[in-house]
Amino acid sequence: MYMPAHFEENRPGVLHRLIAEHPFGALITHGPNGLDANHLPFEAQADAADSSRLVLRAHVARANPVWQEAATHPEALVIFQGPTAYISPSWYPSKHETHKQVPTYNYMVVHAHGRIVVHDDESFVRGLVARLTREMEAGEPVPWKMGDAPADYIAQMLGAIVGMEIEVTRLVGKWKLGQNKAAEDRRGAAQTLLARDGDQQKAVGQAMLDAPPAF
Repeated sequence: MYMPAHFEENRPGVLHRLIAEHPFGALITHGPNGLDANHLPFEAQADAADSSRLVLRAHVARANPVWQEAATHPEALVIFQGPTAYISPSWYPSKHETHKQVPTYNYMVVHAHGRIVVHDDESFVRGLVARLTREMEAGEPVPWKMGDAPADYIAQMLGAIVGMEIEVTRLVGKWKLGQNKAAEDRRGAAQTLLARDGDQQKAVGQAMLDAPPAF
């Protein structure tokens, strides 16, 4: 990933938080037929003894060849996309003076590199699905739980999936938030986003105000 120094984000806590808040990632692998992408919800667990270490867990359909291909092609990249927002040149005060601004997109993204370990066992996938379900259902008035469905049906569903675990060896974070812009321009664009209705726009606007400038 192209990484100008002023867009680099390498604080583990910040990177882990984005993954926790946006757990639906794109798993990129390179199998016998070339590059492949699978879009999956991930559970992320930091090492209690070393907060910089992270393990990602997910499951795929048994019919999906990615888990079998991982035996000989375990290297993987998972992309977690945070909030994004279009930035209009008109939001920069300097545009109205010099007209030397162009449109862009601001965003926050984490690339997690590691190796896939397959867990084709009922205990692993049952625990993973239970934890993911609790997390995803937490905001529901009456959260669904695995016990709501017949036991034989759940057993059948669990038999149709395979678990995967990725011990992350490298995390790369890019926070492109206008750090290379003059303070007045960055503030003007951020305030415009904060005045919009979209949650992503507001999130990017606040992040722009919080990000340290490049100069």
